[in-house]
Amino acid sequence: MNLTLSLAWRNVWRHKRRTWLTTSAMTLCNVVLIFMMSLQAGSYLSMINNTLSMFSGHLQVQHPQYLNDPKPRYAITNAIHIADTLRKQGINASTRGIGFALISSETRAKPMQVIGVEEQFEATVSNIPGTLRKGNYLTSDNPYGVVISELAATLLHADIGSELTLLGSGQDDSFAASILTVTGIYDSGMSDIDRNMIFIRLEDFQDIFSFGKSASQVVITSESIFDVESLAKRVDALIGKEQNLAVVEWNDLVPGLKQAIQSDMMSALFIYLVLIIVVVFSVLNNQLMAVLERQREYGILIALGVRPNKLLFLLLMETTILVMLGLIIGVTLGTAIVEYTANVGIAFEGMEEMNAKFNLPARIFPALHPLVILAGPLLVALGSILATLYPAFKLQRLSPLASRYKA
Repeated sequence: MNLTLSLAWRNVWRHKRRTWLTTSAMTLCNVVLIFMMSLQAGSYLSMINNTLSMFSGHLQVQHPQYLNDPKPRYAITNAIHIADTLRKQGINASTRGIGFALISSETRAKPMQVIGVEEQFEATVSNIPGTLRKGNYLTSDNPYGVVISELAATLLHADIGSELTLLGSGQDDSFAASILTVTGIYDSGMSDIDRNMIFIRLEDFQDIFSFGKSASQVVITSESIFDVESLAKRVDALIGKEQNLAVVEWNDLVPGLKQAIQSDMMSALFIYLVLIIVVVFSVLNNQLMAVLERQREYGILIALGVRPNKLLFLLLMETTILVMLGLIIGVTLGTAIVEYTANVGIAFEGMEEMNAKFNLPARIFPALHPLVILAGPLLVALGSILATLYPAFKLQRLSPLASRYKA
């Protein structure tokens, strides 16, 4: 084994320039893959967290039928108690009631979703309170106040202090009606939310829509997207199986987000594969040239009784040395770059101003995760070793007569 390794090391450095060119290609490919995949993973995490923190949260406690059929009758009778229990365990949770009504100003009317929130806890699960542009958020000092978006204010010709009439149907099919006063105007930057949602206090919502002490859902946020699954199990244990409630994770709450990420990953994967194939062909060319130029040497060894399998193992050892050089140097440089950018973040032109407007982080932080760091380089290594199969096939067909010819 030591002799084979020594021979492989000697053969690798027979042509230093060719070895360094091949190693440099693998190193550059590994660095690019590590940085791009880390940046992509970081952008996905930022996209997920920004989208979920805007309204839906990472988890929701709901009636088992509410997700597919969001009707008032599928409410949670002890939602506030559940939220209090979760908050005592250090979990960010807030209760919401959700209904639909016709919202009218003096000149305009529009059907909208009415969201009743625990105003003192809503900011822990949603960024919307932080996107207020005018006026004040909901408080107990202003009962029957309402917060609407700038878009809705434009559509309804409303402003701070304007009165809006709410007409809808209560949970018990009673008539829901109220006069709401605009106390704040927000701008979330998400048209679906801005166009269709208004926010009132949960107590006011329960009174208007005859919910009593019930609510539609308990919204929960996690510190990390990677902790969502364990947090769901913890929440499920805290609320108890006997309550017959569902703990719904973000990928079921916002299925379009997961599909968008998967679609983007497929397009990026094609680019990564092209880059890997280019490097693999570089290794193939290097090893094929090594076999062809040493035909006389290999022929003499076969004539002296060396088995072709031994030569094949020698060739694989040479490839492994090249791969390990590219892997070690590439992973070291790539990890250093990602670690630096993961600490300082990456900001694109205009990104800080835009994200500050919508109460979102101003920078993208690449994901420093072992799987992201090693996935690309390991694919390069595997592809490079598989590329040795063709030179190995040529070597296997070599006969002792090759020693009669010059390389």
